[in-house]
Amino acid sequence: MLYTEQTPNPEALKYVTNRLLYKGIADFKDADIAAEWSPLANSLLALPYIKSVYFNNNYVTIMKEFNYEWSDIMLKIKEFLKTYVEQDGVIVKDGYAEFAAQEEAASVAGQFTGEDGEIARKIKDLIDMYVKPAVESDGGNIEFKSYDKGVVHVQMQGSCSGCPSSTVTLKTGIEGMLKRMVPEVTEVVQEMA
Repeated sequence: MLYTEQTPNPEALKYVTNRLLYKGIADFKDADIAAEWSPLANSLLALPYIKSVYFNNNYVTIMKEFNYEWSDIMLKIKEFLKTYVEQDGVIVKDGYAEFAAQEEAASVAGQFTGEDGEIARKIKDLIDMYVKPAVESDGGNIEFKSYDKGVVHVQMQGSCSGCPSSTVTLKTGIEGMLKRMVPEVTEVVQEMA
């Protein structure tokens, strides 16, 4: 079974299946990384109308190129995914989680030290506990990147990446919550991947 769900981002569509595609999160915006780690993402990114592929457990969020209409490509993508999954094609290769963890560790190395490190850890925990579940239900993800002198840097993934409403969500929702719960926070800024 495979069905689609709308996301708040008009350029992204969530394809949901009744089986586990990939345990965890795998975000592919880069063709070289997809070619190395995900045969499915690599095949999808080869299509001219697909911009990025994001896996999370039992769904894949597809971000389309803006000059294509969903009405022209939605069923093509759905059939492609259905056939691929039914044939038990490799979604993400073994070892990707370790690769992604190493990349993440390299990007956050040293940020959890000293007084600012404690603040950063608290912010990351709050994002993981309160924000991630909400954005995941919309086919996306949010990753804490850094904290420096009151400014929290995050990266939006999946349907949240480039979503017109993500700026409002970031500023009114996430920034407001973090300012209330961590008085040292002055601003939340989105990093582009």
